[in-house]
Amino acid sequence: MNIRQTLRLLSFLSFLIFLPVDTTFVRAQAASGQIKHAPGDFVTVNGTKLWYESEGRGEPLLMIAGGPGSSHHFEPYFSSLSDSFRIIYFDAFGRGKSERAKSPNEYTFARDVEDVEGLRKALGLGKINLLGHSYGGIVAQAYALKYPDAVKRLILVTTLFNAEMWQANNDSCNYELRNQYPEVWEKVENLRAQGFRSSSKEHQQAYQLPPGLLYFYNASNADKIQSDFNPDVYYAIAGDDADFLIGGDIVRLDFRTQLKNLKMPTLIIAGRYDRVAQPRFAIQFKRYAPQAQFVMFEKSGHWPYVEENDKMMRLLREFLDK
Repeated sequence: MNIRQTLRLLSFLSFLIFLPVDTTFVRAQAASGQIKHAPGDFVTVNGTKLWYESEGRGEPLLMIAGGPGSSHHFEPYFSSLSDSFRIIYFDAFGRGKSERAKSPNEYTFARDVEDVEGLRKALGLGKINLLGHSYGGIVAQAYALKYPDAVKRLILVTTLFNAEMWQANNDSCNYELRNQYPEVWEKVENLRAQGFRSSSKEHQQAYQLPPGLLYFYNASNADKIQSDFNPDVYYAIAGDDADFLIGGDIVRLDFRTQLKNLKMPTLIIAGRYDRVAQPRFAIQFKRYAPQAQFVMFEKSGHWPYVEENDKMMRLLREFLDK
């Protein structure tokens, strides 16, 4: 997964932003300009200052963003639920406005899981409704399995259940890059022949593809997500050659045999045109978590809350109101 310098918020209308092909999130400026964020503040979690934002009142709905390495990117798509729920967005350690580590070695999957628990306690929350998107859904699975008494309802959105599924994402994205952008693939191959790995700046600069090709049912929706990205976090957790071979903490994760143990109401959402959390794997959630409600969004890629927002908000409201 291509790691570039942190992307600044640029207008999509001014020029097209090219992004890496197999990250589990899209880093693009919304065409309408700056997204209006909910009120926010810093809170100390496990000795580190994390940035969070909150809107609405009612039962808490805590949102875990994808990546790893991305700041939160849910606003304004969930704001319609704020009439009934307190929606809490946050930037995980090393992402967005939150504090950075002194060494990339401090960024770990286990730390991301523990920071969810630390944030819940720091904000004085009881049981929470928990939503994780993409990589955030992996964190949410681990958290719900470790802290089941803290989770009232669990929502997993276009996420993955093990390293094999993530590796399939890599392979799929590289297939598209090789066939649709052979001139880019040639540059990448030449660099790899010289020994450059995914985490090198040279590799990052070469390994590019318009986001609409891989992440969306409708490629024109690619300009509707905005977030910042920290490459140190990504490579620390996913491995230093993660564009081609998944490694790091991710390679050791596999929740398939544990998902049946989730006792809280669970909703799993997949996108028919998702080339990251691919349907041929995503549908297997029905086998590993038969107690969960599984819904395939037929006109969505990796971002159903962008591409089919009305449908998703109705589904979430029904699920959360049960």
